[in-house]
Amino acid sequence: QVQLVESGGGLVQPGGSLRLACESSINIFEFNWMGWYRQAPGKQRESVASINVGGKINYLDSVKGRFTISRDGAKKTVWLQMNDLTPDDTAVYFCNAQILRTTYWGQGTQVTVSS
Repeated sequence: QVQLVESGGGLVQPGGSLRLACESSINIFEFNWMGWYRQAPGKQRESVASINVGGKINYLDSVKGRFTISRDGAKKTVWLQMNDLTPDDTAVYFCNAQILRTTYWGQGTQVTVSS
């Protein structure tokens, strides 16, 4: 059974940083894609960053240059390093992984950017 467990959310001031972690119950290279989505109140869920099995990375335009996705196969973990955070980054962040047409989600972790 595939499980994705996020950690690392919290409250941070504007301009601050957070690092989210998503630990998988299986080898992360079994996934075609892994990444992070976020959903702010009243808004649709959107893809923030993703990485495929070959290492191709995509970022949401608004986070380019501020967020970095990375992974460690031995730790079965994908991280999202978030720098220079703004209130617009406030959302619940979800880990997402895909194997062919099957999508898996973590439970979500709250990120709040506020002074």
